[in-house]
Amino acid sequence: MERKEILDHVGVWNNCLQIIKDNISPRSFQTWFEPIMPLKLEDNILTIQVPTHFFYEYIEEHFISLIKKTIRKEIGSKGKLEYSIKMDNNSGVSHNSSIKMPTAYKNAIKNPDVTMPIDINKNKTREIPNPFIIPGLKKINIQSQLIDTLNFDNFVEGDCNRLARSAGYAVAQNPGKTAFNPLFLYSNVGLGKTHLAHAIGVQVKEEHPEKIVLYINSEQFIQQFIDSIKNGNYNDFIHFYQMIDVLIIDDIHFLAGKEKTQDAFFHIFNHLHQKGRQLIITSDKSPVDMVGFEQRLLSRFKWGLAADLQVPDLETRMAILRKRFYNDGIEMPDDVVEYIAYNVSTNVRELYGAITSIMAQASLNKKPITTALAKQMIDKYVKSTTREISIDYIQKIVCDYFGIPVEQIASKTRKREIVQVRQLSMYFAKKMTNHSLATIGHHCGKKDHATVLHACRTINNLIDTDPKFRANVEEIHKKIQI
Repeated sequence: MERKEILDHVGVWNNCLQIIKDNISPRSFQTWFEPIMPLKLEDNILTIQVPTHFFYEYIEEHFISLIKKTIRKEIGSKGKLEYSIKMDNNSGVSHNSSIKMPTAYKNAIKNPDVTMPIDINKNKTREIPNPFIIPGLKKINIQSQLIDTLNFDNFVEGDCNRLARSAGYAVAQNPGKTAFNPLFLYSNVGLGKTHLAHAIGVQVKEEHPEKIVLYINSEQFIQQFIDSIKNGNYNDFIHFYQMIDVLIIDDIHFLAGKEKTQDAFFHIFNHLHQKGRQLIITSDKSPVDMVGFEQRLLSRFKWGLAADLQVPDLETRMAILRKRFYNDGIEMPDDVVEYIAYNVSTNVRELYGAITSIMAQASLNKKPITTALAKQMIDKYVKSTTREISIDYIQKIVCDYFGIPVEQIASKTRKREIVQVRQLSMYFAKKMTNHSLATIGHHCGKKDHATVLHACRTINNLIDTDPKFRANVEEIHKKIQI
């Protein structure tokens, strides 16, 4: 009987996943549904386990309608769903809720930890030296080292960073009191993890002015650790960091291979976490991909939430540009904004670099900022950054050529002219980029790789048999290469 129950709840949930997978993007499915575990099926109630309370709230907000329909399809009209929220990986403590569970419960159960090997009362009669400024400075005067302009108002939200931003804002509202402790932010360079880390700290200072917030780059931390060993005040170094309420350490990957520095950070991490203080860590890799770190430290990085920031899509890049121009008080023609966004797609840092180059050229030569000037500067800029033509840019050129809105490519219409534009976009994307067939299909109306192959064969056949069509393709190819 027990064996049947296991088969039932696992089978039902797997059937649900197949339906859900067909109705949401692959990235959303991977992020929000692959981590879920089915636990049991009793009295038409399916119980699933989600990793954190944040998972529950996000799923309730964004996917509940789809889940309800799926559950009723698989179990019947009386089918219901319950959540089991796993609050602690070691103790196995969980919290059960029905699908209408209120969202008041926010505090995570803290993981048990090792005892600190340092006597925390040793320096009680004297002030602890501040490694940032002058020894003897009282802790209330610790400078946060935050950059005020790197705040949430200037951080443009998109699909590429929504999870990280939402979690960061939740942390800023209740530092140390959410399930996201530590909050581990990771991405390639130039995608905004440092900006987001500063934004969290700035928001904490606004919401909780009594909190002691400190931002530090790991290279600075390493140097302070070395100095503390040389000067014989290692314990003071540790005690200073134990006073912090919100510690933001940037580029933690630079600690790789530095065992003694990792050991010092391990003790600081333990103390702050046990005291309910907030830790925010950034890295260029996720905890599971990091090398050169002690396992005990890596396991602690996984206690909270690890959230990645992806390359911004076209809409987000345009929003970033418009936000930057607005903040700088610059009026920029829409066609220039679109051209930059289509042609600089690697990261946000390169977007800003392109803007600076264009504005500098316009200012020095006293020329208006036009698409022609943008093309001239982007051509030079992309040579130095070895940019690859993006699928978004290909779609824009093809659609502009035929006078069709770009949005039509992702539509479900079977009109001949739209289908041909979609097929041409797939053809050029396969020919001129290194993206996989699956990625190209996803960008062109969420089609599969077989559809992309069929499109490429169709276009090649038309090129071979229709001289006028072949001329159009050659002209489009030249426009994409300009």
